[in-house]
Amino acid sequence: MSYAAIKARLDAGEVLLLDGGVGTELERRGVAMDPAAWCGTATLGNDALLTQIHLDYARAGSDVITANTFASSRVMLGAAGFADQTLEINTRAVEAALHAQDRLAEEGRTVAVAGSLSHLMPMIEGTAKFDPTRVPSPAAIGEAFAELAGILKATGVDLIMLEMMYEPERAALAVEAALSVGLPVWFGLSARRGTDGSAVAFHPFEDIPLDEIARLIPAKGVDVAGVMHTQSELVSESLVAVRERFAGPLSVYPDSGHFEMPGWRFVDIINPDVLEEFYATWLQQGARVLGGCCGLTVPHIEAAARARTAFAA
Repeated sequence: MSYAAIKARLDAGEVLLLDGGVGTELERRGVAMDPAAWCGTATLGNDALLTQIHLDYARAGSDVITANTFASSRVMLGAAGFADQTLEINTRAVEAALHAQDRLAEEGRTVAVAGSLSHLMPMIEGTAKFDPTRVPSPAAIGEAFAELAGILKATGVDLIMLEMMYEPERAALAVEAALSVGLPVWFGLSARRGTDGSAVAFHPFEDIPLDEIARLIPAKGVDVAGVMHTQSELVSESLVAVRERFAGPLSVYPDSGHFEMPGWRFVDIINPDVLEEFYATWLQQGARVLGGCCGLTVPHIEAAARARTAFAA
């Protein structure tokens, strides 16, 4: 029922709000990050805090809250020595979001719960780059993604959020895994500035054209596609690449700050009022789902809510 209500609003052309960063919000509120899996293991011992973060975002206006499963595939948890707790960690992350969903229902709010599925790989300490020497075979990656997608469905998420798609082979495996379980799927690619100054895929070692990622959006099975975990200044250009390959509702949820494994650096975080102006621009471009990614917090979602109100006026 939760997703049916969300989908009806999308189909009616309404603007919906996502949440802000979840892993970075755990970190900002004092939870230690794992040196190998970042926020992948952070659910353990922090279930109640996760539920509170979801509630805080929803009360700021979020219509979709995202479980803390971005960094908890078996690949990531295995690198941290937690492979045998893959089911437990992901189940508890979803349950924390479902508890928030239930409490919001008691308040008369309908929100959907998304399960995050990324193609994050073990990273080089002190950088935002994956370690090529620690990337498993495509077969092992595909199995890990399929496992996570299955867990997300079994534990009761309303949709799967494919997040930070930027590496073509792994993104294709993530798409395949998400579609295989029959849940609604939303797709988010990530961009950075290339050597020529234009927006390219977020890949740390190659300037891959965004179209190589956007063309992985399947013709059927994806309800929303857009740009996430991307600096605000690059979102508009990146949205153009998505629109060329996708005719449905567009989403935008930028980041702010930067990553240095194993933690987010909360530096030069965009002012919510400035972000509100960006949201207004993206709405004019056709975006119908607004939110925030790493480094962005409740005040930024409140800015998205203000932009939505102004757009509807």
